[in-house]
Amino acid sequence: MSEPRRFASPPCLAGEIASDAFDPLAVDPEQARDVARWRKAERVRLLTDRVAMGGAPRHAAAETIVGHLDTLLAERFTTIKGLTLSAWWPIKAELNLRHWLESLLERGAQVALPVVVTPEAPLAFRLWTPDCKMIQGVWKIPVPADGPEVVPDVTLAPVVGWDTAGFRLGYGGGYFDRTLAALTPRPFSIGIGLQSARLATIFPQPHDIGLDVILTEAGIQFERGGV
Repeated sequence: MSEPRRFASPPCLAGEIASDAFDPLAVDPEQARDVARWRKAERVRLLTDRVAMGGAPRHAAAETIVGHLDTLLAERFTTIKGLTLSAWWPIKAELNLRHWLESLLERGAQVALPVVVTPEAPLAFRLWTPDCKMIQGVWKIPVPADGPEVVPDVTLAPVVGWDTAGFRLGYGGGYFDRTLAALTPRPFSIGIGLQSARLATIFPQPHDIGLDVILTEAGIQFERGGV
């Protein structure tokens, strides 16, 4: 008899495949299912809206966001030089910040991309440069083929949706939350998304980990410890 199928819950499609793949821990099961169904519907709506927005407005939003990022990092850190920042390879009409990542390298920072090494486990981070060898990772997302694994000082996460309590609605895989829970020391975490993706709440569950900052083209929308 074959083993029951287990979902790897990758960061790009898991929420569309298994909306309740993540263990709800101490939450009432019925409530957890209701939240999972709501998140799945909101995820579909927000992704549809993002695609419909078109490339030019997304590009303009990304250009504005990198300016806000430079200001935030300058206020938070003495210098960019020597910092390791993780970001993402854009998929599904995500904001494309790769040109900004290249500028970080020119300023002496290191850039890393997340890699799924083991399904349902925290992400690893491998150093990236524009000329490094890339291979197809989980769900055909390009990742650095090899190179040292690093722990980022700053980690940027794309958000499908976000709320003003600092929580992100992602793709439903739980990888980013697992990773933040496991990393020591925990990196400074910044969620990057569109202002139009704001939600009143994502109905956070015990496994959801709040971010340090939520940043959109309109600027900082949440800052932990901020006023």
